[in-house]
Amino acid sequence: MSSHSLMAELEIAVKNGSPEKRVDTLRRITGLFLDESDRLNEQQVGVFDDVIVHLIGRIESKALAQLSSDLAPVDNAPLEVVRRLSRHDEVMIAGPVLAQSKRLSEHDLIEIAKSKSKDHLLAMSGRAQLSEAVTDVLVDRGDTKVHHSLAKNSGARFSETGFATLVSKSEGDENLAESLGLRVDISSQLLEQLLVRATDAVRSRLLKYAPPENRGKIQLALAHVAHEIGQEATRPRDFTSAENDIAELNRNGKLNEEFLIEFIKAGRFEHVAATLALFCGSTASLIERLIKNMRHDGLIVACKAGKLKWPTVCLLLQTRVSHHTLTEPELRDAKNAFLELSQDSAQRSMRFMQVHTAAKKAS
Repeated sequence: MSSHSLMAELEIAVKNGSPEKRVDTLRRITGLFLDESDRLNEQQVGVFDDVIVHLIGRIESKALAQLSSDLAPVDNAPLEVVRRLSRHDEVMIAGPVLAQSKRLSEHDLIEIAKSKSKDHLLAMSGRAQLSEAVTDVLVDRGDTKVHHSLAKNSGARFSETGFATLVSKSEGDENLAESLGLRVDISSQLLEQLLVRATDAVRSRLLKYAPPENRGKIQLALAHVAHEIGQEATRPRDFTSAENDIAELNRNGKLNEEFLIEFIKAGRFEHVAATLALFCGSTASLIERLIKNMRHDGLIVACKAGKLKWPTVCLLLQTRVSHHTLTEPELRDAKNAFLELSQDSAQRSMRFMQVHTAAKKAS
């Protein structure tokens, strides 16, 4: 079929044809292109591009979705057609070419990633190759599904910032942590950060399922993390400076739960202990022992007595400052225990612990 006869049939379909006629014309033209694509030069592909672009503006979604699926794996697919399909608001139409088409440039992908829906980003996240510039946008705008897809995609490349962001988001997300830990391109530094945040179950699975070229790096990182945590957990603490800082903040009416959250996030152990001690009427040394204890019951009591909200308690339990990572079931049990505990009971328990500690010191 010549370009002249293509255009003639197209004009009839667009001007006078029914929707069914237009779909049939699109199907026939697409079929002709697919049959000949490996023998066409760019100029000839351009003819099909012009014809199909002229037609798709008045085609139903189902037919456009089929067109996208047909063209997605074709290396020399009509460029403008692919670009228009990729920007369609309906992901059933945009998705196939976003996931596969090599005709989309890095610029195209970045533009789409910055403007389209999370479903568009999810489709894009599974591409065979993704550059750092593209994954930066996907990590920034994407949701959990996008992050999981990227972490599992061996063809995705990440900038240092993008990788670090994913590692940060893996806290409390075992599947994301495991996928990131199994990547051969994760740096030793980021792997250590990930392992610090990971549960024991994730650490075990990483050792079990890691590819041979990655297993040694994981074992070394785990050994280093264990050493660091052990040193931090056992070294003597001097709370004098922290207690002075907290007392000053309190005198000025500035001390609140937000300060405690910032101390937790920054890993400022002494300030965390001193702040929680002031909130629940205890001592920093007692709070230190509760934080370091393998059981979290006492820390739950202190947090309730200190009138903390659950998100703050959860953050404290999940961070390195607590020394013991909780699994998801353990965290659910901790939340239930915290919510069921009354403030009066918690404060009575804290007074008892304080008296008991003082008595042990005196004996």
